[in-house]
Amino acid sequence: MALNMHYYRLSIWKYVVVTVVWFRRDLRLSDNPAVARSIEIGNPIIFVYNLDVERIERKDVDSIHIEWELDCLKSLQKDLGVIGGKLLFNYGSIVEKLDELNKIFKISHVLGNEETGLQWSWDRDKNVAHWCKKNNVEFTEFPSNGIIRGLQSRDNWKRLRDQRMNQEIIDPPTNIKSPQSLSVDKIPDIHELGMEKRELVDRPIPGEREAILQLLSFLGERGRKYRNHMSSPSLASTACSRLSPYISVGCISIRQILYHTGRKSRIVKLNPRSKENLGWTGSIKSFQSRLAWHCHFIQRLDSELTMDTIALNDKIDSFLERKMDDSLFHAWANGCTGWPFFDACMRSLIATGWINFRMRAMLQSVASYTLWLPWQDTGLYLARLFLDYEPGIHWSQVQMQSGVTGINSIRAYSISKQSQDQDPRGEFIRKWVPVLKDVPNHLIHSPWTMSKEEQIEYDCIIGEDYPMPILDEKESRKIGISKSYSAKGKPESKARSIEVYNQHGSRKRRNKT
Repeated sequence: MALNMHYYRLSIWKYVVVTVVWFRRDLRLSDNPAVARSIEIGNPIIFVYNLDVERIERKDVDSIHIEWELDCLKSLQKDLGVIGGKLLFNYGSIVEKLDELNKIFKISHVLGNEETGLQWSWDRDKNVAHWCKKNNVEFTEFPSNGIIRGLQSRDNWKRLRDQRMNQEIIDPPTNIKSPQSLSVDKIPDIHELGMEKRELVDRPIPGEREAILQLLSFLGERGRKYRNHMSSPSLASTACSRLSPYISVGCISIRQILYHTGRKSRIVKLNPRSKENLGWTGSIKSFQSRLAWHCHFIQRLDSELTMDTIALNDKIDSFLERKMDDSLFHAWANGCTGWPFFDACMRSLIATGWINFRMRAMLQSVASYTLWLPWQDTGLYLARLFLDYEPGIHWSQVQMQSGVTGINSIRAYSISKQSQDQDPRGEFIRKWVPVLKDVPNHLIHSPWTMSKEEQIEYDCIIGEDYPMPILDEKESRKIGISKSYSAKGKPESKARSIEVYNQHGSRKRRNKT
């Protein structure tokens, strides 16, 4: 009897025509074109999030990424529930989930927002498009942020991107109609997926509401010293917007951030020298510039789906011939190099899942130039550490800081200089390398120069309590720079660099060359 009733319900539901909204990295209701369009269509709406099995198995993915998305999903599911929406979670194949829903309901539309990812995610999206065509379902993807799909030239990119960013913010829905008989399970916890939980210090609060509050906090006061403090790993933790984890999963859009930043800018311009507005002009300009760079770097990934494995300038990369050294990699990856400032930065990143941009560049630069390690391996390791891992930005930066794009300057960071410039009194070092807490300021940046008596006095024996430097940083970096310039200067490399620039180079005006 129960079985017959089950089939009876299926036969009734089969005639309910529904629209499916497929969430990927757009976990918000505000400024969400796919959500807005689903309401316009008028069908009952089913919201679906699919966690791909393939993604969990990838080497650039860590449990902190999955747990962050799950927690943001929980917030989104709650927000949807308040206005009548229902969010389904599926672990497996999105195509199989669509097939299952289509057997119960009749799907007329699948709507989503564009995601710019690596090759595997593009393949998944093409599979969904194929399924929709096969089942006579209309599949529509809406532009996301400032990425222009299928762009043939960068000449017009800025104009197109700015046009999109200047469009009106889409209001969140106030009421959603979902199939009444559709049951919704809770979003699973990380351990329910068989993954080990990795605890982070000072982890952000997940969700769309918290993303907006973080932005307003930044524009309210924290960002006043953004321009001057963003390079310091300790000061940046407060002065930077700290929006990147929210952006990475789409709890907030770049357009929303620009909208609120523009409002702040107009207020400041009315009286820039007043006490309330002092210091904001430069910081706002710097922040807006970095929001543009955000889209610029991800745009590269739209046409370079293998940036995690193949260099933009593969000619340069082949000439460099970097080799894995397990001992050097282990010291680098665990913050045990014997260079206090570098170790402090790496340990801080491991503990919190975040560090400021300049220090990210230094971490990769040291791996590629000073230690001569393959950028693919070190890039994968850093990807797993960043809570805000965004493939388009991450792999662009990894390649830039490894000298394999051919269109960027060789930036081989001096640890000693960064240490003196960004942590002159050693406060950041002492926080993350506590064995050096008693070492005085004049020795904190180079504790290996301490005499035996000083090591005993400051309770830090070099080689026992804290390692000796793994190599001569200045000399090794010099060698790495020389090799890089040599590879970049070869005719084959130069020819490829021209091709890379024509496709990916940054330019405000049309390239007439």
